[in-house]
Amino acid sequence: MLRRPYDDDHEAFRASVRQFLDREVWPHVGEHAEQKAFPHRLWLAAGKQGYLGLEIPERYGGSQAGDYRYNAVLIEELARVNVALASALSIHFDVVMPYLVTLTTEEQRERWLPGAATGETRTAIGMTEPSAGSDLAALRTSAERRGDGWVLNGSKTFITNGFSAELVVVAARTTPGTRSKGITLFAVEGSMPGFTRGRKLDKVGQPEADTAELFFDDVHVPDGNVIGRLDQGFAHMMAGLPQERLGAAVANIAHARQILDETVAYAKERKAFGAAIGTFQHNKFLLADLTTRGDVTQAYVDQCVLAHSRGELTAVDAAKAKWWSAEVQNEILDHCVQLHGGYGYMNEQRVARAWRDARVTKIWAGSNEIMKELVGRDLGL
Repeated sequence: MLRRPYDDDHEAFRASVRQFLDREVWPHVGEHAEQKAFPHRLWLAAGKQGYLGLEIPERYGGSQAGDYRYNAVLIEELARVNVALASALSIHFDVVMPYLVTLTTEEQRERWLPGAATGETRTAIGMTEPSAGSDLAALRTSAERRGDGWVLNGSKTFITNGFSAELVVVAARTTPGTRSKGITLFAVEGSMPGFTRGRKLDKVGQPEADTAELFFDDVHVPDGNVIGRLDQGFAHMMAGLPQERLGAAVANIAHARQILDETVAYAKERKAFGAAIGTFQHNKFLLADLTTRGDVTQAYVDQCVLAHSRGELTAVDAAKAKWWSAEVQNEILDHCVQLHGGYGYMNEQRVARAWRDARVTKIWAGSNEIMKELVGRDLGL
């Protein structure tokens, strides 16, 4: 079925991204997994192509597409390599950049955006805490007014790019005794005294995307590093979450469909009992089912992308796209492993790595249970 959201310009952009990935990423996929990191040179190469600056105005060195569909195309192509790549880069260009573009002063934009566009300054966002996962209003990291700035104390965990980022957007409580109305966003720079990082967390999957704990011990943050309005950080985060969740959905289904395509090819070649395993009725029906689920999910996600490009996407529709695409992704990949038999359980096989990598998509960007809660509330329940 023809995908309606994208025109010739978007497809030309897709072709350029694929050329970039063929040149800069695919030859090094094994190396990235072994080193458990994406090297800084990859970020710089992506920045040179303009990919990291899709949200950044040209006057700060960005490419400012002005159309979310370009973000979606880039996320899709990154996810077809692996979701770790999509996660690491999209946190930067698709999640953090809107905060730094829309909530900052001219001085702040001039200070941070040029480096973010080139990849010299990698970014992360510090929301999740050890005692507060999906419940962002319960965070305990505090910022106390002192002199001409703020003193930050607390910690964050499960932070993508947390180990490598030069700039982290951190949510902290600035008014004690409150929940959602007493949180402010701060830009914490890697060189600030008192800001330290824990070890790279040892995850089940996505070893290439560094994930870390962050610690703030009397970190002095000047007033010039406050992002957005004082005590309105929760509202700022809620405004940004639909795009983050849509980006997750885009990556989820692109990742699943890529591995499903590879599994179909495998089922045509792999022989058992004198015939290709794809010709057995059970496998044929299963692949027909998975392909249909993938296509139907893609159609809904595409409509969400189109809606967001028009400024019409609701938080509830983004929640639907996020949780459903994660469920379908994991279902597809589990069956793909099964269809590969014993080979599907070997770490050197892409299908095995994809299966491990995908499990977290039902947890991050708000767990699937929280997404269903949002949808349920919208039903008046």
